[in-house]
Amino acid sequence: MAESTAPPLANGSVSLRLYPHDGPAAEQLDEVRLLARQAVEVGYDGVMVSEHHAGFPGYFPNPQQMAGFLLAAMPTGWAAPCPLLLPMKPYTLIAEEVAWLAAAFPGRVGAGFASGALPVDFELAEVPFDEIGSRFKEALPKLVAALRGEAQGPLADDRAIAACADHPVPMVAAAQSLAAVRRAAGLGLGILYDSLQAVDHVRRLSDAYDEAGGTGPKILIRRVWIGGPPGEAVDNQLDIYRSYAAQGTMARWDQGANTVLAADGVEAAEQLHSEMAATGTDTINIRIHVVGLAPDYISEQLECHEELAAHLKGLMTA
Repeated sequence: MAESTAPPLANGSVSLRLYPHDGPAAEQLDEVRLLARQAVEVGYDGVMVSEHHAGFPGYFPNPQQMAGFLLAAMPTGWAAPCPLLLPMKPYTLIAEEVAWLAAAFPGRVGAGFASGALPVDFELAEVPFDEIGSRFKEALPKLVAALRGEAQGPLADDRAIAACADHPVPMVAAAQSLAAVRRAAGLGLGILYDSLQAVDHVRRLSDAYDEAGGTGPKILIRRVWIGGPPGEAVDNQLDIYRSYAAQGTMARWDQGANTVLAADGVEAAEQLHSEMAATGTDTINIRIHVVGLAPDYISEQLECHEELAAHLKGLMTA
């Protein structure tokens, strides 16, 4: 079994994004637990789960809770609810949930935050969709302070929040614009890119983040498929993203879907490393899942990733 050594969301870490396939809730839980364990066994430093609601394909409504389920099943490594949809509820409640998760699994929890894009999420939360941007900008600095043990008011009395003063939670923010990366840099946060952003756009954002004094991880997301490509499944996945992405967001997408197709793990690692150099990023989050593939396909793919993870880490530290 490969050793997982990088801390949560650390610069230079290599992580896997987990998604459930369609099926009963209990089967989805069993599937992602197995994949999380397999991920760290083949050399991933940690895993991420992200948030959507109302049965949106491939996502969970409770990534904080899900991360706890996964960590209990993982022999090593970290888990991060990333990104959480910050405007969904008061930042104080999100802070408490993340802080207590970190208390339960010391040194194994990170978190990421986004404003959101899918209207039904906020319909369920009874949050006006046209307010999510302003709510995100207002809440983010307060949440960051809380998870560094610098909360104000009654929240400061929470024991897990207070513990963050000595053990702050590693955090990143989703970033698709110059304003977003500069905001993250000003708060001392790392940044998480969208999986479909074009190389030149990501490079502009990375340069702006560096110029603004950002020192956290700049996380590139890429899909990887080793062996024969998954065919129509990639197109099906893109159709899901198109169903809710804003036109301005799609205009910055790479029409090649940013999917790395490789014959083996070494070739995949070399392609990923080249894309990191081109985009000015230093950290990677990998996706395998695409809608329409059976869970066994994903597990079989992951068996090929021990070579990928080892070679990529070697390239990143050379």
